[in-house]
Amino acid sequence: ADLVESGGGLAQPGGSLNLSCAASGFTFSGYAMSWFRQAPGKEREFVAALTWNGGKTRYTDFIKGRFTISRDNTKNMCYLEMNNLQPEDTALYFCVKERSAGSTGYWVGGRDLDSWGQGTQVVVCS
Repeated sequence: ADLVESGGGLAQPGGSLNLSCAASGFTFSGYAMSWFRQAPGKEREFVAALTWNGGKTRYTDFIKGRFTISRDNTKNMCYLEMNNLQPEDTALYFCVKERSAGSTGYWVGGRDLDSWGQGTQVVVCS
């Protein structure tokens, strides 16, 4: 699996960025996808996930309605729309392929991980 993130950059507090993840090398529509992030000096943390068809999503609490995960299976793309960005959102953001489609009732997202992209840097400062 090959995952390539893009869309990171510099944003001001309160601003927005839209991250994209281009997937190849596997049947994209057959797998759940996640976004994680890693801030300087901190461990990687879960941000958001969605099932193979986007029918179910899961977000970490700190998102508080600011971020939206989505996907386009016709384009093999996964997205993370980030609004009302805050300095604490500064991190390297990773797109992650999960090991399953997330089609069962037991899926919780962001747990059974398979492949990671290289990340795209997001910096939020004034």
